[in-house]
Amino acid sequence: MTKFAIRLLTLAMFVTAVVAIPMVNAAKAAGSESPSPATDTSKQKKKKNDKSSSIDDPKFLEGYRAAYATIYDRHDYASAIEQLKTLGQDDRADVANLIGYSYRKLGDYKVSQVWYERALQADPNHVRTWQYYGLWQLEQGNREQAQYHLGRIQQICGTECAEYKSLALALNQPTGTGLVY
Repeated sequence: MTKFAIRLLTLAMFVTAVVAIPMVNAAKAAGSESPSPATDTSKQKKKKNDKSSSIDDPKFLEGYRAAYATIYDRHDYASAIEQLKTLGQDDRADVANLIGYSYRKLGDYKVSQVWYERALQADPNHVRTWQYYGLWQLEQGNREQAQYHLGRIQQICGTECAEYKSLALALNQPTGTGLVY
């Protein structure tokens, strides 16, 4: 092969890799009614009652899905908080995020903030938390912080993921419209 062909092939492989990374991250980061596996950011961080395998535990999954339905189908946020806390996995980003979301919907912004930050501590790349926390920022009138959250979402999953589009749409609304997200 000529040097030119090798360089061209190398460039093509690099571009393919750069384009594929956001797509992989977007697939991992999207929220759903099933929790994502826990991310251990402290290498071998173990508790006495280690429940790291609970993602495969049918009882945990059933409880998580029930709480998810309580939030998004019935809009019964207080009951959902109790259901989620009963799971014993509130250090998991998906669970902490839904607890934060529920408190936000109940209007308890201070407690909601604590839970969003807890979710991000558990998984700094949890895109759904960045989205919901960005919406929280907008509700508090913190447009610059919401813009920062939008930037974090873009770094994680790009501009085509649902979380990015949702927060970007909310940011495009005029300030003071009284919209609650």
